[in-house]
Amino acid sequence: MKKIFALLVTALMVLSLVGCTSEPTPEATGTPEAGGAAKEFNVGVSIYKFDDNFMTLYRQEIEAYFSELNTEEVKYNVTVQDAKNDMAEQSAQIDAFIAQEVDVMIINLVQSTSAALAIEKCESSGIPCIFINREPSEEDMKLNVGNIAYVGADARQSGKMQGEIIADLDNKGDLNGDGVLSYVMVVGDPENVDAQYRTEFSISQYIETSGLEVEKLDEQRGDWDIVRGQEIVAAALAQHGDSIEVVFCNNDGMALGALQAITAAGRVVGEDIYLVGVDALDEVVDLIETGEFTGTVLNDHIAQSHTAVDAAISAINGEALETYYWVDYVKVVKD
Repeated sequence: MKKIFALLVTALMVLSLVGCTSEPTPEATGTPEAGGAAKEFNVGVSIYKFDDNFMTLYRQEIEAYFSELNTEEVKYNVTVQDAKNDMAEQSAQIDAFIAQEVDVMIINLVQSTSAALAIEKCESSGIPCIFINREPSEEDMKLNVGNIAYVGADARQSGKMQGEIIADLDNKGDLNGDGVLSYVMVVGDPENVDAQYRTEFSISQYIETSGLEVEKLDEQRGDWDIVRGQEIVAAALAQHGDSIEVVFCNNDGMALGALQAITAAGRVVGEDIYLVGVDALDEVVDLIETGEFTGTVLNDHIAQSHTAVDAAISAINGEALETYYWVDYVKVVKD
């Protein structure tokens, strides 16, 4: 556990040094309104769905950090809404934020492919927008430059780290020693670029690092959901049995569901099957330390949420936004 904790602390220290975030500029403190009242700014936040484990931590930290930045001179009024995994609902929320004349929006897209519409609405209203967690396409990020930004971690990196976690095992994950890694892939949402990259790069990096071949036994969409993760892996185990050597999951929520299925099937992680996820949820980190989970990748919600807030404040101050603000992932494995 000490090694895991050290990794997390080191990651946060590095982030503070590399300058991926910036302290609010002097203008961000604002000037008191007449009569001594604090200058107020309104922030609209739309989260793709509230019952996502990772985004729950993320949105709570956004609110907490804005609250920490409130002073006698400036106050940030933050409205956070649940899009309920419905793009139409999120579009209506963006329209409402525009009608309310918020100073900046922070948007966790339901569908990355709908970014252009959100950008068009923000541009026509003159409201800057910070996209978080779900990356719009490169083409979309060329729109309204200086007034939009994406804050996140490069999902390619998280996929590569998953592949490396398995390739770095003494047996390279090849439990039966046949020189081929037989795996099941549980995908978050195929339309989400994070899911696409984690799915692709976990396998390509494994092949590059291990030098072994791979065999995909099953690949199913789990929508980031613990129940779907359990259902997919239970069905895969029933069909393929002991042939499955590794289960790759695009996030820890689905991996926790996968662990339930693995346990119910009488398999033991670390002995006759391996399991990896992404997010480094507290529960998963504890399971890694006890040997009940092979590894995960820290998706740093604290650094990302603080970066998003700092970018939002820069936008409120009228500063031009950088197009991308990146935060590194960190591998988490047992000491």
